[in-house]
Amino acid sequence: MSVDLATVKRVARLARIAVSEDEANRMVGELNGILGFVEQLSEVNVDGVEAMTSVTPMAMKKRSDEVTDGGKAADIVANAPVTDHNFFLVPKVVE
Repeated sequence: MSVDLATVKRVARLARIAVSEDEANRMVGELNGILGFVEQLSEVNVDGVEAMTSVTPMAMKKRSDEVTDGGKAADIVANAPVTDHNFFLVPKVVE
């Protein structure tokens, strides 16, 4: 895949980046170089390679999956001026 001047200008416009003509011409070469490197990565044989989340082995920290009400309703409404059964009471605004 290669990028031409029109594509660079279109991407710059979509990203709302002001790009002069000289900068756009320079970016054509830079973007084509980046895309060439990405194409090289597709040639690497990754059969049998396990996906990694880190370069060092580590176990994911997990918590038990329990459904709770949070147990913090009283703390949440503690500073409210008016509450009723752990609900905020607000003045009526629509008649």
